[in-house]
Amino acid sequence: MPPSVEAVECRPRGGLPHFFAKAKQGGELRVAYLGGSITAAPGWRVQSLAWLKERFPQVSFREINAAIGGTGSNLGAFRVGQDVIAGRPDLVFVEFAVNDGGTAPEQIKATMEGIVRQIRLADPTTDICFVYTLSDWMVPDLRAGLFQRSASAMEEVADHYGIPTVHFGVEVARRLAAGTLVFKGEKPTPFDPAADPMLFSTDGVHPLVETGHKLYTEVLVRSLEHMQQAGSNDGQVDLPAALRADNWEQARLVPITAAMVDAGWQRVGPADDPLAKRFENRMPVLWRANAAGATLRFRVRIPVEEGVPGRQVAIYDLIGPGGGTVDVRVDDRPAKQVARIDGYCTYWRIATLSLGLLPAGDHEVTVTLTAEAPKKRDILFERNRSDLEQHPEKYSPNQWYASAVLIFGEALDP
Repeated sequence: MPPSVEAVECRPRGGLPHFFAKAKQGGELRVAYLGGSITAAPGWRVQSLAWLKERFPQVSFREINAAIGGTGSNLGAFRVGQDVIAGRPDLVFVEFAVNDGGTAPEQIKATMEGIVRQIRLADPTTDICFVYTLSDWMVPDLRAGLFQRSASAMEEVADHYGIPTVHFGVEVARRLAAGTLVFKGEKPTPFDPAADPMLFSTDGVHPLVETGHKLYTEVLVRSLEHMQQAGSNDGQVDLPAALRADNWEQARLVPITAAMVDAGWQRVGPADDPLAKRFENRMPVLWRANAAGATLRFRVRIPVEEGVPGRQVAIYDLIGPGGGTVDVRVDDRPAKQVARIDGYCTYWRIATLSLGLLPAGDHEVTVTLTAEAPKKRDILFERNRSDLEQHPEKYSPNQWYASAVLIFGEALDP
């Protein structure tokens, strides 16, 4: 699907009536930010919350930071319950347009609708706003007056549910055309954020906090002011019928339990494992496979849904320099081996181990840490191989860290 939606900075639709009504009354309000690395950075997220605090001094704002770099709306649909809804938000910003840039539009619609329906089913008075960011390869669409493909797909969901949307990139495109912004360049030392033209980023994706993120915040602030004038219903909001039968409303994150693992696993916590401490906010339950043969086993029942051929199942885990190789088996299918390290892995980060699309019915999944370590030097990008040479101890372990299973339907006893 080519880009097809006219590039408009803000479409207020139903606005944020519940949020603004609550803000007028005062008290405590919770604002959630669900997205990728652009949201994880100390930029528009931090700056917009500071503006809200200044704009509504009678409110005690609490932030729910649910951003994870390098992740899209597919993982977002699985984790929104744990990372967002559990915090009982009053307003949720959703930012996945860049990380969903290579995803098929039909899947984007299904995952984004799943996020919306989970939030609205939990509390109809929680307001939602989609925000769209951009990377360098999306700029031509905006300069042609169109949203990029991912944002165009998200607009269909926003239209159906009356969700306001803000595209930060429309202003970027305007300034590019005027010659007052450089999208990608080398950051000079010293750096003057007020220099003309403005340097937006150094990598074509992640805005500089002092400039690009500040621009994003300015766009959001004026859009929020516009939204405050839109929508007046502060009562219950009826949830419309689903837009898509295959939406991800039933996506669930199920923490791994002791019943799913054998003696080769150890439940680790912040006091005894540095990775458990580092990822505690995202993975409150974390298990470590310490030796070859350690096995994770679970069963899942995929529901029968008309017109839906099957559902994705995955494991929420970590990949990094000490990652090993796992042997994955689903039912009686041939086993496949997967390394829990990739080309970027000079550090540990959150990932998912996909088990593929499983048809309706009961399935048994078995994942075992093998004795064969990945060929880490070959896997690492050439620019990262020097890290292995300088710090071989980082890469010597052969471990696997796993937190939860990502499923539709229900997890059955192993």
